[in-house]
Amino acid sequence: MAIGGLALDVGRGNIDAKITAAVVMTCVVAASSGLIFGYDIGISGGVTTMKPFLEKFFPTVLKKATQTKPDVYCVYDSQLLTAFTSSLYVAGLVASLVASRLTAAYGRRATMILGGLTFLFGAVISGLAANIAMLLSGRILLGFGVGFTNEAAPVYLSEVAPPQWRGAFNTGFQFFIGVGVVSANFLNYLTANHRSGWRISLGLAALPAVIMTFGCLFISDTPSSLLARGNHDHARVSLFKIRGAKNRAEVEAELAELVKSSQLAIEARAEPFKTILERQYRPQLVVAVAIPCFQQLTGITINAFYAPVLFRSVGFGSAPALIATLILGLVNLGSILISTMVIDRFGRRFLFIAGGIQMFVCQVAVAALLAATVGDAGDGEMTKGYAVTVVVLLCIYAAGFGWSWGPLSWLVPSEIFPLKLRPAGQSLSVAVNFAVTFLIAQTFLATLCHFKFGAFLFYGAWILIMTVFVVMFLPETKGIHVDSMYQVWEKHWFWQRFTISTST
Repeated sequence: MAIGGLALDVGRGNIDAKITAAVVMTCVVAASSGLIFGYDIGISGGVTTMKPFLEKFFPTVLKKATQTKPDVYCVYDSQLLTAFTSSLYVAGLVASLVASRLTAAYGRRATMILGGLTFLFGAVISGLAANIAMLLSGRILLGFGVGFTNEAAPVYLSEVAPPQWRGAFNTGFQFFIGVGVVSANFLNYLTANHRSGWRISLGLAALPAVIMTFGCLFISDTPSSLLARGNHDHARVSLFKIRGAKNRAEVEAELAELVKSSQLAIEARAEPFKTILERQYRPQLVVAVAIPCFQQLTGITINAFYAPVLFRSVGFGSAPALIATLILGLVNLGSILISTMVIDRFGRRFLFIAGGIQMFVCQVAVAALLAATVGDAGDGEMTKGYAVTVVVLLCIYAAGFGWSWGPLSWLVPSEIFPLKLRPAGQSLSVAVNFAVTFLIAQTFLATLCHFKFGAFLFYGAWILIMTVFVVMFLPETKGIHVDSMYQVWEKHWFWQRFTISTST
């Protein structure tokens, strides 16, 4: 097929790149950047149920929680409390847009290091917070750190991983998010009754930042990024290091194709945020915006941020609520491992669709259970048996998310754009993710208060819509080299009308 005047073999996406120890170590280090995001997700919800934390920063919420007969849907409905959680995502949105410039100019690795250092400073300020202003300032720095790493890490993984194993390696990012969530949930449980437990939980966010940042010092940037910045010799060394010297012929062939893609990108260099709006890139743009938006509309925010709050609302004590949240995190982590094993065998579409159906059923079931027990007024009693059933349903829901929309929402946007638009495309995708996360995090408690059990039906309806979207508009991308991804759009029944035969 002719591409930009060059004849490329459509089969080059099947280069049999070997899995070497170097590529495993490199991808593990890059994926570990998910630790900081996951740790913050896990810490936020647990900290907001700690009595000393509420006493110091949100006394009105604590007062409502101790009422004799509160409306269980509305106990934690506080815009200031949700601002504590959601302010990080406003900062992350801004940082992710800035990060596209940084990754293009200085590389993926440098951007991850910057994100780690920024997150480290945010963790220190959060742990030492003496007032709301200091608390929110720390959250904003954490948000910048998360924004930088979430933009750079998935792109790094997609460019380094062998094409036929790209899905498995890229799910490592979501796996480390899950590890961060579980670690944070466990720490919350240990420190829940300590007077300064919230300081310990928030301050120890510095640990995953140090781990990730230190690891990044020992890996090289991706060959694609080095070539885009004119470092041909370093790109060759980097590619041989991750692919292995024994695979010389295959490495040289892959390097030659990367050089061609890089040259085409340099020759066609233009403002990426303007170019990405062109008609020929409409399919990638729509998918890269829709998927992160849909990911948050699954209602995962309920599990991620407010699971402890939700479990307290349906009758669990503080410690049991944190234990239930820890169980959710472990289920999610296990499901990510399942995704790693099957994603490159069954493909992206199958996991999206199957996971969507699983989550839809669980959301409807939780809504029905809440309607039958707590009722619309929110003053009904939920027995221990029903509360445990809610936990089981949310565990099944978390498993569905963990092996489908969780990892795939980071993987797919990072692999579908050509080299010249990859940083900008991932940047937009992450920005959309943060924007929608902010809106949901800021409004969920109010939504739960006003929609009651209908909040779960609301998210269930979105899951149904996004599953139909995948069936109709998402082509399969497994096993395709990132620089041959244009082929899937040219062959798609709908998107082919927008594409032209060019890799640029």
